Amino acid sequence: MRFGIFYEHQLPRPWTEGLEQKLFQDALDQVELADRLGFDNVWEVEHHFLEEYSHSSAPEIFLAACSQRTKQIRLGHGIVLMPPGYNHPARVAERIATLDLVSNGRVEWGTGESSALLELGGYGVPVAEKRNAWREAVEQCANMLAMDPYPGFEGQYFSMPTRNIVPKPVQKPHPPLWVACSNRETIKLAARLGVGALTFAFVDPAEARQWVDDYYRIFKEECVPIGHAVNPNVCMVSSFGLHHDAEVARARFQDGFRFFQFALGWHYGFGEHLPGRTDIWEKFQKALPNMPANAPAEGGIATPEGLREHLRKFEACGVDQVAFIQQGGRNRHEHICEALELFADEVMGEFKAREAERVARKAEALAPYVEAAFKRKQWMAPLADSEIQPVVALGRKIAEEAAARGEAVPEPPRRTVWREAFEAGEAHKAVEGAAEGPK
Repeated sequence: MRFGIFYEHQLPRPWTEGLEQKLFQDALDQVELADRLGFDNVWEVEHHFLEEYSHSSAPEIFLAACSQRTKQIRLGHGIVLMPPGYNHPARVAERIATLDLVSNGRVEWGTGESSALLELGGYGVPVAEKRNAWREAVEQCANMLAMDPYPGFEGQYFSMPTRNIVPKPVQKPHPPLWVACSNRETIKLAARLGVGALTFAFVDPAEARQWVDDYYRIFKEECVPIGHAVNPNVCMVSSFGLHHDAEVARARFQDGFRFFQFALGWHYGFGEHLPGRTDIWEKFQKALPNMPANAPAEGGIATPEGLREHLRKFEACGVDQVAFIQQGGRNRHEHICEALELFADEVMGEFKAREAERVARKAEALAPYVEAAFKRKQWMAPLADSEIQPVVALGRKIAEEAAARGEAVPEPPRRTVWREAFEAGEAHKAVEGAAEGPK
């Protein structure tokens, strides 16, 4: 398996000056450490207005900073909110491609739609239409990254004319596509569309096997790729907290992970939030005594041997990657770094040793199904050169419209010089063409 670290940038109240800055700087240090230790991925969410649970509203900025402090670790959007109410698809394509360039081709492009009314309502994204808006935006954004030029689109949720979206990414035709999966039905959708499944649900290995089996069965039988490449992979999130003494591991990390779950439930499931005023940490403290002693989802908070057994179960299910939730609640930066180092020293090597062979064996087994999937895809037709409509510069358009009305619009002297030089060059080219005769 591969291993990732996962960030919401949680910040429980009360907030004091400098806490957010420290949160981000600590996270950057942790990512730099994870890169040196050999972790495969860092995943960074996009959320808006979800106080205490997630202060990560601009993941492209954080991941760009990570790109300049690391060499190998892959930079995962976990996820970009794709309905156009949040992000115009062309802006997503531009940001994904730029991050891929500055990171030398290390981007993983996770996508999603959100299920929090604070986000959906804040950006005016209708709940009933968010899934269809996500699907339309993802497909067209993939086309923008891969096509030159993008032919344009008249859709239900956004429209735009023919444009060539630049820059283009290092990874061709585009970085690997993923979608956030919080339930079994979404993982089936991921398989049908040929995208990786980022399973942000805390399931035990027995249920994980069902999810993985569903994914690969549907991928083989029904996949019609939404993008220009497929990414048949399943990533499971897991609790994480490591120490040679299990009691110390629980003392350091258990409450942080429980706050993660409580705040998630508050914003998505059962809470009633007063923006800028609700204290979720206070409410969590009142609920904490009623939590079960050792919930199954806390299996990643353990000794090295305990975590090794936990991960072997996911490996046996066919899970491709496990992403650790190490930053939650008030977990301390130094404890997180110690746990990452202990994992790299005593656990990671066993799984890394089997990875290359596993990936090669899997690629060979899936190759005929990938070929069949692309035969089912209906591609967006590229434009012939004669079909590309010219776009007249605004200054010229204003001048031509004024001339049509019999008005004079003076141009700045420098612009006039360049326009006259261009027109002279075009006229010379036309004369040369006429002298040569028809070809």
